[in-house]
Parts: sequence; C-alpha cells; structure tokens
Amino acid sequence: MIESRCGILCSSCGYKEEMGCKGCVHIDKPFWGEGCPVKTCCETREHEHCGQCGDFPCELLKQFAYDEAQGDGGRRIEQCRCWNQGR
Repeated sequence: MIESRCGILCSSCGYKEEMGCKGCVHIDKPFWGEGCPVKTCCETREHEHCGQCGDFPCELLKQFAYDEAQGDGGRRIEQCRCWNQGR
C-alpha cells in the first residue's frame, strides 16, 4: 500500500498521530505548510508515488530526501523503488 507520494512511510512517522495527519495521499495540504511541491508534482503527473515518474529520482525529490534538517538520507527514494517493484 502506498503511504505517501515521496516514499515516506507515514505509518512510522511520529507526526502522524501527534498532528492527526492522514498522509499526503489522503489530504489536500500538509500539516506543516500550505503545500508540498513533491505532492503537487506527483499528483499533477497523475502518479501514485514518485517512483512511477520517468524523471525519478528528480532533483526536487533528492532535495527533500537529503535535506540536512528534514531529510532521511535517501530512504524515501529507496521506498519509492520498492513500491515501483511491487514490494
């Protein structure tokens, strides 16, 4: 089951319960701001997640994945690969 557009595993996110977040696949805008450019891009291209995109992994996704403060060292990119391979 796809949990996010960018590969974050929402089920293991500490903010999910704390903020009442249902995950980006089920909401219009994230709890942390007015919008998410990764979510917007993915949905505009009509993909379930970034791994389905011909530009994967794009610079925008890499920027989020490797951000010093909020990144996850690329784990979300690997998760999108797994989802794309049916795992």
